[in-house]
Amino acid sequence: MVVKLDYYRIFSHVGRAESFSKAAKTLYMTQPAISQAISQLERELNCRLFNRTPKGVTLTSEGEILYAHIKSALALIEVGENKLLELKYLTVGELKIGVSDTISKHYLLPYLEDFRNRYPNIHFKMVNGTTIELTQQVKSGAVDLAVCNLPIHEEQLAVTALKEIHDIFVCGEKYKPLIKYPLKLEQLKNLPLIMLERSANSRKYVENFLKVQGILIEPELELGSHDLLVEFAKSNLGIACVTKEFALEELERGRLFEMTLEHDIPPRSIGVCHLKNVPLTPASTRFFEMLVK
Repeated sequence: MVVKLDYYRIFSHVGRAESFSKAAKTLYMTQPAISQAISQLERELNCRLFNRTPKGVTLTSEGEILYAHIKSALALIEVGENKLLELKYLTVGELKIGVSDTISKHYLLPYLEDFRNRYPNIHFKMVNGTTIELTQQVKSGAVDLAVCNLPIHEEQLAVTALKEIHDIFVCGEKYKPLIKYPLKLEQLKNLPLIMLERSANSRKYVENFLKVQGILIEPELELGSHDLLVEFAKSNLGIACVTKEFALEELERGRLFEMTLEHDIPPRSIGVCHLKNVPLTPASTRFFEMLVK
C-alpha cells in the first residue's frame, strides 16, 4: 500500500499538471521514472488513466474518477500531517496532570504558569488526589503524568525525583517552650500530634521512620490537607507534622516554630511519574523536560 500511495501522489501531480515532464520537475524525479510509475499503476488497476498526446496528457474517464478521489484523500492526509506537526510544535494539544493540592500550590504553580506562557494553545486537565490515587490515574491513562510525594513503588511507572523536602514537627506560641531542647522521639507519643490522614504518603513515611526507631504514635487529630495542619498548629491545637519547604513563610514570620528532634527525619522527595512503556504526548514530554531541567 505504501508503494501504491507513492504512485497515487505521482498520479495526482501528473493529473494536475497534465504533463509528465512538469510533474517530474515538481517531484524532483526523471520523466522516465514518472512514466514508469504511471504505467505500473495502470497495470495494477487494469485500466488506462491518461490519454497520451504530443502536447501532454489528459485524464481518461476512469482517470477523472480516480483523480477526484485521490485529490480528496491526499488532502486529508495533508491535514493529518499538519495536525501532527501542530502537536509536535505544541500549537494544539492537551496536558493531563495529576497532582495534590499542596504540591500544586507550593511547588507546581510556577511551572504551570511558565508552560502556559510558552504554549498558550495547550489545554490543561488537572486531577487532584493523594499519591495512591494519582498513581492509579497514571496507570489507567487518565493522566499523562503525576507529581507526587515519593517514595513510589510501582513496577509499571517510571519515577524521577524533582525536589528534596523535609518532614518536621511544628507548634504555635502555646507549645514554644518545647523548642528549647531537642526532643527525644519517645516524647512524641505524649504530645497532642496533628497529622495528615493515614492514606497520605508523607504520613506513612514519617510513621515508618518512627516505627523503625521503636516508636508508635497515635495523633489526636487527622486532617485532609497540609494547609490545615499549618493553621491548626498556629491556633495552638497541637503539634503538627508538616513539610518544612511548604511552611517556610509561617516559620520565617514567627507564626510557627520548628521543634528540634534528637534524630532528624531523613529527607524524602517530590517526584514525577509516568507509564514506563507508553510514550508521553508532545505536550507532556515538554512539561516533563521543564520539571527535570
